[in-house]
Amino acid sequence: MFVNTQMRLFLLILHFLEAGVFALDSKQFNILYLIADDLRPTLGCYSDPVVKSPNIDQLASVSTVFHNAYAKQAVCGPSRVYFLTSRRPDTTKLYDFNSYWRVHPNVSLSRARPQGIASNHSDDYPYSWSVPPYHPPSFKYEKRKVNKDGTLHSNLLSLPDIENTAEAIRLLKSMKDSHNPFFLAVGFYKPHIPFRIPREYLKLYPIESMTLAPDPDVTKKLPNVAYNPWTDIRKREDVQALNLSFPYGPIPKDFQLQIRQHYFASVSYVDAQVGKILQALDDFGLAKDTIVVFSSDHREHGEWAKYSNFDVATGVPLIVYKPGVTSPFPRPGEKTFPFIDVFQGTWEQFGKGHGVESVVELVDVFPTLSHLAGLRPLHRCPSSSFKIELCTEGSSLAYLIRNPERDPNREAYSFSQYPRPSDSIQENSDLPDLADIRIMGYSIRSTDYRYTLWVGFDPVHCQPNMTDIHAGEMYLLAEDPGEDSNVFDDFDQATVLRKLGMLPSWTESLKHHILHLSSSLKSKGIL
Repeated sequence: MFVNTQMRLFLLILHFLEAGVFALDSKQFNILYLIADDLRPTLGCYSDPVVKSPNIDQLASVSTVFHNAYAKQAVCGPSRVYFLTSRRPDTTKLYDFNSYWRVHPNVSLSRARPQGIASNHSDDYPYSWSVPPYHPPSFKYEKRKVNKDGTLHSNLLSLPDIENTAEAIRLLKSMKDSHNPFFLAVGFYKPHIPFRIPREYLKLYPIESMTLAPDPDVTKKLPNVAYNPWTDIRKREDVQALNLSFPYGPIPKDFQLQIRQHYFASVSYVDAQVGKILQALDDFGLAKDTIVVFSSDHREHGEWAKYSNFDVATGVPLIVYKPGVTSPFPRPGEKTFPFIDVFQGTWEQFGKGHGVESVVELVDVFPTLSHLAGLRPLHRCPSSSFKIELCTEGSSLAYLIRNPERDPNREAYSFSQYPRPSDSIQENSDLPDLADIRIMGYSIRSTDYRYTLWVGFDPVHCQPNMTDIHAGEMYLLAEDPGEDSNVFDDFDQATVLRKLGMLPSWTESLKHHILHLSSSLKSKGIL
């Protein structure tokens, strides 16, 4: 979801130091944070057999690659505020695009940072960023109509992500002789719709070679409240011409193939922009001193959009590079990230880097980067952290980056949530405003399960009622990795459901519930 004032490029010269989080290590590292919008782990380094992503694969080959990383809410603004502040939506009280979390009546966060975008159509400058954010001039054309053949009504000389890349390279050049560490966050609009990219990228994926999604059907026994009707897709002129029925469609197969072709092409387009920025790190002598993070904010399942708690909506790539840790320091004159032209046809087959299978969350990125940069560890947020300027609701993953083979002696979980205005499917089911939210879907994901409860929600006080259960979902991932069959009603839930309102938080409630179910299933020999 985009708004005209969304920023995709920001520069922050380590506001952490201003907040009194003083460096502990003698060597100071810069941080380059690369964020793609709506990118699933459809990348070569995540074993995708179709997508051509040589520059990101090259980054992954010298990095730690997290294979089970998840976002908190599958929509841009709330998700970015969540992972940039390291606080969950129930803390920031941001669930939509039209609320501003800093002025919410129940929130008084004075300068928690770094903040994100698309919060009440605000850049949040100067609270979060040290310089005004860059807005690519061509973005004003992003929502303009296209011709029936997909070409633009008016000719454009550039595109937003190309302009963002050029500005990022300019900023890196300006910092090459600086002795002050910097934090540079670069966001890419793609592969978010509309798929407005240079047409040559489509040639990488001939339509005749495209295949349909492996699980295009709606999940069996999916409650209505859990379904999103992909309203934003329906607003497109070309989709409107299909005259699809609301809310289930379906989209014709030939059109599905076109969507997949354009999505993959958009990923390769973003890969090229990433490659140019990483090459600039080498060219300006910054690669040996810069931590690089590549990720996304969230990511078909018969729904063709995000707006849910499924793995395909919340699962994201997470790649972390630290010179001297994830790979040796480059030798003098050695290039770590030479640019790879995807149109050259052949390139080196890279290794997969150091893979981590543990379940992690994007709320963990902030404390992880603080740790890797040699800063003082962040304090854990208390249950009510509205007036606390700097704390985290996540955990540092630095130990996994330094020792990827290390298996933590605990079950790891990720948590996500998504709001709905009603039990029934409505036009605003995908993106309800705060005042219209009546139900919240709270979800927990472990190695073996995804478990979701849809419960009553008070939008005035931003409080769930865990005893007001509207529907549930449960997926046994070993036998159903695509989350195609909801088995919630196949098991007796009554004993544990009665205890949900007694625990201090919904995360503890769901964790308690899933532990009970796991014990029950294992005792019956199901797992």
